[in-house]
Amino acid sequence: MEDIQQYPLTFGIIALTVVISLIAFSNTEVKNKALFYPYGMSSPSEYYRFISHGFIHADFIHLFFNMFALYSFGSFIEMYLFNKTEYIVLYFTSLIAASVFDFIKNRNNSSYAALGASGAVSAVIFASMIFDPWVKGVALFGVLALPNIVFGVLYLWYCAYMSKRGGDNIGHNAHFWGSVYGFAYTAILKPELFKGFIEKLLHPTF
Repeated sequence: MEDIQQYPLTFGIIALTVVISLIAFSNTEVKNKALFYPYGMSSPSEYYRFISHGFIHADFIHLFFNMFALYSFGSFIEMYLFNKTEYIVLYFTSLIAASVFDFIKNRNNSSYAALGASGAVSAVIFASMIFDPWVKGVALFGVLALPNIVFGVLYLWYCAYMSKRGGDNIGHNAHFWGSVYGFAYTAILKPELFKGFIEKLLHPTF
């Protein structure tokens, strides 16, 4: 309960995503309505898919991985980096920004569809890195604590690998563009932190 009170936006997004994803697991109509499907987005009435695809997932593993990363990094930036408005704007606009590349690339590809919060989660991860690239923000199963920048690089490597493998309808390309957007968004809003990021990256203190 204390975590929920400290990080209400992060837990709110997680709860909403989990509920909608669970519904979509067993309801094909809901899933199809929410999918990011550029070929079928020929009119503004379908542009809601830029947002809705971030609230459905391919399976429990996909959902868990994204929500674990969102909790780990989202709670950090909610407390230390952004106010509520800045955080909400980051999350929802990153869903759009992370999807623009695939929208343009697949406008005429009827076989392409994507889903998942990966673009927004990547934006949150890389937004947190600007605070301190070397802070150990993630402890995997309470054993292996990884610096933010190391976790981020591994995360992107995983996304690149899965993007090449393909065949799972997950928006892996969105990871890269979400990461770029999240970092740029934070650098613009917090220029003093960007200067500090460069200094800490070049001169780490362990």
